[in-house]
Amino acid sequence: MTEIDRTPTKHMRIDVWLWATRMFKTRNLATQACRGGHVQVDGQRVKAAQKVSIGQEVRVRKAGSEFTWKITGFIPTRMQASVAVRCYEDLTPPPDPALRGFVPRRDKGLGRPTKKDRREMEKFLGDMAKPQSRNRRRD
Repeated sequence: MTEIDRTPTKHMRIDVWLWATRMFKTRNLATQACRGGHVQVDGQRVKAAQKVSIGQEVRVRKAGSEFTWKITGFIPTRMQASVAVRCYEDLTPPPDPALRGFVPRRDKGLGRPTKKDRREMEKFLGDMAKPQSRNRRRD
């Protein structure tokens, strides 16, 4: 098994590090995120070829969230997640529970909603509860 390189003088391209540590599925996606300005190292936007070293802080915006990691090691290529997770320290703050939406729940064992239940849900939720139009053929 390949060891994690924790040499302080070691450098690696940011797009390769993001791909190797499984932050992005492909290296091309990591490169595109750098080009789009979604990747910052120590508070500065970086290009994909920017060299990073151990101890630097990486911020990535993706899917409407912002993630923050501190680099603690390098691996030469993409490896299993259990190895990749030891190459960084996650500094991302936990999400604010107030921002999560309320999901109505039914008690277990009640079965499908009745017509009356459905009408009450539509009245309570308004436009959000109305079903979307189905894929119907229009002649």
